[in-house]
Amino acid sequence: MSILVRAGRASDLDSLVRSTLGNAFDSEGIRLDEAVVRRGVKAVLDDPRKGRLFVAEEDGKVLGSTYVTFEWSDWHEAWYWWIQSAFVVPERRGTGVWTALYKAIQAAAKREGNVRSIRLYVESNNELGLRAYRGHGMKETPYKVFEQVVG
Repeated sequence: MSILVRAGRASDLDSLVRSTLGNAFDSEGIRLDEAVVRRGVKAVLDDPRKGRLFVAEEDGKVLGSTYVTFEWSDWHEAWYWWIQSAFVVPERRGTGVWTALYKAIQAAAKREGNVRSIRLYVESNNELGLRAYRGHGMKETPYKVFEQVVG
């Protein structure tokens, strides 16, 4: 069978919520509030300005997903695409699911024509993620991330 990567749709809501919860737990050991995640994923499904969902499936079964958010660069007059909540079901890791998702993101970015680069955040101790991203040609940047929670 071959892995199909397609745009996320409303019928994927439950799978996308499970993937987001799985990503947070697997990558950072965090248990997110499912109701909040459900509303967040639904917001992306309802409003394409918030992000673009990519779903990998085989025989109608969702094997993995991720989405891309957008950042405008005034330096380059182009977009940065940020990969968010990348997840592959554990039993299919290492079988090409992430490769299919990443290639679909690269192809979509090239079709857009105004995407400078594809970026992502990764927990510094997430060895599985680091290996996957490096293995697909992504390079670590010299930037550090700073954050201040509002509220």
